[in-house]
Amino acid sequence: MNDRQKKLLKEIVEAYIKDARPVGSKILTDKMKVSSATIRNEMSELEELGYLEKTHISSGRVPSSKGYKYYVENIMKPKELSEKDMYKLTTIFSNTNLSLNDAIKECMEIITDLTNYTSIVLGKESDNNTLKQLNIIPIDDHKVVALVVVSNGHVENKQVILPENVNVDEVVKASEIINKQLIGTPISEVSSKMEFEVKPRIAQIIKEYESVYSMFRNVFSDFAEKNSNYFYNGISNMLKQPEFEKDKIQNIIEKLEDYEMVKKIESNDDGVSIYIGEDNEFDKDVTVVKTSYKADGEEGTLAIIGPQRMEYDKVVTLLNFIKSQIER
Repeated sequence: MNDRQKKLLKEIVEAYIKDARPVGSKILTDKMKVSSATIRNEMSELEELGYLEKTHISSGRVPSSKGYKYYVENIMKPKELSEKDMYKLTTIFSNTNLSLNDAIKECMEIITDLTNYTSIVLGKESDNNTLKQLNIIPIDDHKVVALVVVSNGHVENKQVILPENVNVDEVVKASEIINKQLIGTPISEVSSKMEFEVKPRIAQIIKEYESVYSMFRNVFSDFAEKNSNYFYNGISNMLKQPEFEKDKIQNIIEKLEDYEMVKKIESNDDGVSIYIGEDNEFDKDVTVVKTSYKADGEEGTLAIIGPQRMEYDKVVTLLNFIKSQIER
């Protein structure tokens, strides 16, 4: 690709990212300082090389996946972060009342608003995080506090109002069985072991075992939800992308709600990596920009998902900045 073709590809990519409209030769002549005929010839050659595609609705061209890749790898320069956006993000990490996970989630929510794409935080799964202790603290005859302690030191408490047919002693007995059966169990396996190993034991000694079992199942379910290693924001932004039809949007949303599918986004890259179209395992019609983070014993993946017509320079800058704040 010669220098003029590189400049032409840059103009077409950036114009299409901005307006989502096929780019014709007329709007490029002033910027390129050459005739429309020359522009059309160069566009035809770029199309033959696979960097541009012709649409059915106009004579203009749009970038192909190959064109976006070339732009990202050879032309694009990261965009400078504005002082206003930088202040918003650094303020969150300066808040000592927030845990690292909460700070990350709040920052990714801001990035979602700044980009109009979908953001994802995918924590690293670890079999080392196991149930260490379940404690029941009676408050009165009808109320207890359940404390769930995990091997990594995390503690979650939940106040529970007991069903009328259940007394505190039965709840304490059930907690003793759970501790005996489940201490040392990976958190990811607690739910299944509750069903198949703990429930039959509780049924042997407690009359109203269904109510007691349901109570503890809810406690662990709430714990898992609050400490989920998967968080996404801005799913409705998919509706704002003009290139996505209704069926495509529904398909992407279903994939975002499928944890096994989202796990394919997990990253071990030190820097920010860009996976366009078929280069990502999530969906061939989107781009996934992602990086890994590691700090204070926490590690995981930060990702932005959007159309291939993405503001790559802005997204890369934002992810690099968040990664640096986390690791600082």
